[in-house]
Amino acid sequence: MTAKPYPGTPLLASACLIGARCRYDGGGKPRRLLVEMARRGLVLPLCPEQLGGLPTPRPPAELVDGLGEDVLAGRARVLDVLGADRSEAFRRGARETLTRARHHGCRLAVLKERSPSCGVCRLADGREGRGVTAALLAADGFDLISDEDEDLARRLEEFHDADR
Repeated sequence: MTAKPYPGTPLLASACLIGARCRYDGGGKPRRLLVEMARRGLVLPLCPEQLGGLPTPRPPAELVDGLGEDVLAGRARVLDVLGADRSEAFRRGARETLTRARHHGCRLAVLKERSPSCGVCRLADGREGRGVTAALLAADGFDLISDEDEDLARRLEEFHDADR
């Protein structure tokens, strides 16, 4: 018998992926399977940018002079399109996301690709790399899945089946 990788633990997901209207533009990006899993209590939905104190809607932001890891280390910044430095809000949101995910026992996260917070492989500007929250979660040993992963449905089904 195969061991269950995440028995009894919720899946962390970017809140916008379950339909929460928390994105910078005030919208959501729901994924049907994640919405269904959330209805069953299997998902911990969090928005790092809101947890960092940013309003919704808000001006879009991008990482400047580095990637998420660099923002965490203070070597790069997150600037919004109006030129405001939002680095501390992004770091605060990443730390709060990690704290809450640990509290709930999460070790797997499905995150919104092309986000300065949640990007797993690609940032909003098209560069390869992790967003601020994705970088912090990865450094803590979380398994990360992009919402654009071709195997997303299969991987979520495996998670769901393991949790039964």
